[in-house]
Amino acid sequence: MDPRDVLMPPSGGRDEPGHDAARRDLTVQELAHRWWRPAIVVLVLAAAVVWRLVAPGLGAPPNLEIATAATFLAVLLLRNRWAAVVPFAVVAVSDAVLGNTQIMWFTWSAWAVVGVGAILARHLRGPGRYAAALGVGVGGSLWFFAWTNFGVWLLDGMYPSTLDGLLASYVAGLPFLRTMLLGNLVLVPFAALLAGLVERAETAASPAAAVAKG
Repeated sequence: MDPRDVLMPPSGGRDEPGHDAARRDLTVQELAHRWWRPAIVVLVLAAAVVWRLVAPGLGAPPNLEIATAATFLAVLLLRNRWAAVVPFAVVAVSDAVLGNTQIMWFTWSAWAVVGVGAILARHLRGPGRYAAALGVGVGGSLWFFAWTNFGVWLLDGMYPSTLDGLLASYVAGLPFLRTMLLGNLVLVPFAALLAGLVERAETAASPAAAVAKG
């Protein structure tokens, strides 16, 4: 096999910033050639599931999660809209163990919006990608807080079914929002950085493979 076949899509075009190939989704065949991309995503996905299960026992602050960053990284590396299923995989597997079903539809739909936000950024490069990472980190955290706390107020019975009860649920959730927000302000841009490092390694390896063949 030509080493360049592993580093380049079948069309022969290089996936570099500014090239047309960087502005379209990767095909399954291309991802099979670049097997390290889905491999990294699987490892990060597994880490997100394990972290969600063990974090409380480790004394980690509540709502310090890596599912948002894992979703952003998966979308950037796979560069495919189907990568948005990453947060669903994380919550589905971990919820099956934790038994978090009372506000499941609010939690899962909140993650769906995070996945859509990541999808919209999948073709961005450079400063735009990091701006999108901050947007997903901040916007995703605020949306998750607003929507899931509304679900708790509506379904859990912990708060009166009044406006004061709704406000009380949001006030009680502020410490969880702070942890999630601060975590995502670091982790989501870090995911963008990791994706960029993978892309740079591919670009650097491509001419090296050509030299080795010659």
